Parts: sequence; C-alpha cells; structure tokens
Amino acid sequence: MVIINKTVNKPKLYIVPTPIGNLGDITYRAVEVLKTVDIIFSEDTRNTLKLLNHLGIKKKLLSYYKDNELKATKQIFKHINDGEIVALTSDAGTPCISDPGQIIIKKLIENNIPFEVLPGPTAFIPAVIKSGFPTDKIYFSGFLPQKNSDRKEYLNYLQNNISATIVFYESPHRIISTLKELLDIFSPPISVSRELTKIHETTYFIFSEEDIEEIKPRGEFVIVINNKITTNDSLYNIQELLIKLQKENFNNQEIIKIFKVLGIRRNVIYRLLLKND
Repeated sequence: MVIINKTVNKPKLYIVPTPIGNLGDITYRAVEVLKTVDIIFSEDTRNTLKLLNHLGIKKKLLSYYKDNELKATKQIFKHINDGEIVALTSDAGTPCISDPGQIIIKKLIENNIPFEVLPGPTAFIPAVIKSGFPTDKIYFSGFLPQKNSDRKEYLNYLQNNISATIVFYESPHRIISTLKELLDIFSPPISVSRELTKIHETTYFIFSEEDIEEIKPRGEFVIVINNKITTNDSLYNIQELLIKLQKENFNNQEIIKIFKVLGIRRNVIYRLLLKND
C-alpha cells in the first residue's frame, strides 16, 4: 500500500481549478497557492496569464497541453527534483476533467511524490443542477467519440445500460448535429447549457428538432440527459396505456410519437410493441 500523506510531506504539485468564465469564481485558497508556487504549468498560457494579471500575480508560465503532455510531465519532474513547487491549471475549470493532467497524477502516485488537488470550478455540476434532472446518480461522459459509427454505438450503449443523469461536453461546431443524433436515441427533454457563468449564459430545453434551431452555436456546451431507466411499476402503467391506444386503432408510429412526447424512452416502447404483437 502506498500512502501519500501531505501532513508529513509538503505537496510538490498543486492541481488548481480556474474559473470557467466568471473570474470571481476562483477560490481564496487557489489564489494563495498561485501566489506561493515557483512555477505554473498551464493548458493555455494566454488564458492563465489573463487570470494572473487580474489577480496581480506574476509567475513563470509553461505549457502543459494534450500534444506535449509527456514532455511537459518530464519538465514538471525536473522542477520538482530541483526543489520547486509547481501548480497545474487547465484552460478553464479543473485539470484532468476532460483536460490534460492524468499522466502527471499517475506518475506522482507511482513515485510517491506528494501532491494536492484543490476543489473548484467545473462546468458539468452547475449544468446538471440547472437541468432539474435527478442528481442521485450522475454519469459524466466527457466528449463523445468523433467517429460517427463509434459515437452511435456508444450512445446506444449508454441509452440501454446507464440508468442515470448523463452529462456530455460538446464543441460549438458539433452541437447541432449532436443534438439531432441524441433526439433519435434518448427521450426528450434534453438540457443544454451554454457559456456557464458568463454574460451570455443560457440553458435550453430541447423537445424536438425545431427547438435546436434556437441554439446559437457559439461558446462551450454542456448537454444533460435524464436517462433514468423506467421501473417495473411504471412499465405496467405504460403497458396499460399502450393497450388502450391500440384499442383506439393508433398505429405503432403514432404510439411511438405519443410516448416520446410523454418522455418515455423509445427502446421501452419498442419492447412492449413487440411483446403485444
């Protein structure tokens, strides 16, 4: 067993969350750490420099981003071996959460080097709360696969196997196509938060493709889906309603549309329709 005890060993590296938009969201503790470390590695040194200028802090900045993560990890180790204290920040939010940082954490643990992770801003928690969806089980999925076939397979897996509120990050150039794809797989509404903590912060609730047209594809997006799997009691009530609709001569396509409006997952209806045929 390896135990890294910060009460005995002073942290050599701090993971420092930074604001996702509103600079006022940085914690007092994060400011104190940024003031006291010897050097800061950052995913985007330009953004971090703006934050440091706002705080009146002057520190040496070096890059730590996806494409140089291995090289930068070696640099961090060199600074630590030279007796320096290092901070790691991401572009915005918390490092390692859909951002670089996991490699350095793994190396620190393997080498029994003390580090400390500060709590702070991250986009998906406020987005989940703003959705109004259940928060007892949250499945954070980060960014979706870029390849169409991989993404569709993954989304179908989530829809059929993950009974939870599911959260995705998405970029502005893919938000429209992604939402259309999600509507084909998951039951609406879908919550979409844009530019959280910023002046143009907006949360949309998507029920149909017409609603997607209202979205401005600018800024960063957090998508939240309520994918809580229906209980057996609910299934009994759904089946009762299905039988009544069939007796009123609604065809299968009409029934699927009715249940979609009611927020019932499509695969649940398909199974019941097959069972009743």
